[in-house]
Amino acid sequence: MFETVQFIELRANLEPEETVLGEFTEEMDAVTVARKSRNAFLKSESDHYAWWVVRRHGARLANFIADSRSNKEFALDLTSGELIEVP
Repeated sequence: MFETVQFIELRANLEPEETVLGEFTEEMDAVTVARKSRNAFLKSESDHYAWWVVRRHGARLANFIADSRSNKEFALDLTSGELIEVP
């Protein structure tokens, strides 16, 4: 199982708000939800900072990472531990 998680860093809070947007059997379904959520956040023109991750349920490492300040998306290469930009 994969989960899509959204984090929003609100100015008044010390810790970001973490919201699980869904759990999926297919990784690409989870990535699609992350991308849709990111697009909706960008359209809202919020001045808060947000980021989205896709990870195996309960994992501490993410398979997919995107944020609200960049058009770039990343995946984690588990063999090297490096973030790889998704074209």
